Amino acid sequence: MRQDGIMQPQDFSLYGAVDLGARQAAAQRRQQAAQSDGSAAPGGGPVLEVTEQTFNTDVVERSRTTPVIIDLWAEWCEPCKQLGPVLEKLAAEAGGQWILAKVDVDANPQLSAALQVQSIPMVVAVIGGQLVDGFLGAIPEAQVRQWIGQVLAVAEKMGLSTAGGEPAGDAAPDQPQAAEVPPAYAEARAAMERGDLDAAARAFEKELAASPGDPVARSGLAQVNLVLRVSSYDQAQARKEAAERPGDVAAQIRVADIDMASGRVEEAFDRLLGVVRRSSGEEKDQARAHLVGLFDVLPPRDPLVARARSALSALLF
Repeated sequence: MRQDGIMQPQDFSLYGAVDLGARQAAAQRRQQAAQSDGSAAPGGGPVLEVTEQTFNTDVVERSRTTPVIIDLWAEWCEPCKQLGPVLEKLAAEAGGQWILAKVDVDANPQLSAALQVQSIPMVVAVIGGQLVDGFLGAIPEAQVRQWIGQVLAVAEKMGLSTAGGEPAGDAAPDQPQAAEVPPAYAEARAAMERGDLDAAARAFEKELAASPGDPVARSGLAQVNLVLRVSSYDQAQARKEAAERPGDVAAQIRVADIDMASGRVEEAFDRLLGVVRRSSGEEKDQARAHLVGLFDVLPPRDPLVARARSALSALLF
């Protein structure tokens, strides 16, 4: 890996990694850190201490919805002690835009082998389950900030949230979620029942203006807009045009919409992934943006969305 180079995307797996056994001292350091530092406790705060056992949950799964930056370090590494505080400071400043996952390479040899760690400090980003970028060494804070900005820009292109803030499911146990349903939901539902999809869209848009991160309103609006688009298509003609003109991005988008509305989700995603693969420039970006918009029709953790995001990541890099 070059310090200024971009790594090729790859799926994370511990399969085939050599089991050398973790050093006892390093494991003890990890346990002590998890017990004494609340910000690094699994599942809480912008900084996580990640192990081989928690990697899939804390890094791979989190990266489906929020960019994760991995800091690979060791107690004996002096440059790591320079870079680590910088990353932790930037993670705290980010307010949830991205998560910092710290991995002690001595305590997690299998994970280090899977990530092909050859020297430390090593920093990589994970977006949509894909390793997309990284650098080696304790580079200056200004360069770290610039690199993180690039990572967030890529995440936004893939449709991941980088708005920050605590997810609704992370509320403290003694502070239960409010059970009140936003009035906009009732408005949208009533509008859909009477067949007024335009009014339903306006209701969801109103809720999103008040709560931009509302997943129900975002999905509802995406579904309503999908139905509105498909209702304006001549489906037979759309399929004929797409078959005759494979390079026509608009034609392929129309058939992807039709497939999505018909429940053929994989076919819709694969069609647009194919367009992204074959095209370039504005056409490539048009297909990418439409695909990301279709992701909103399904829940963010839907396995089909996760699969398509990973495939899109591989095509973008």
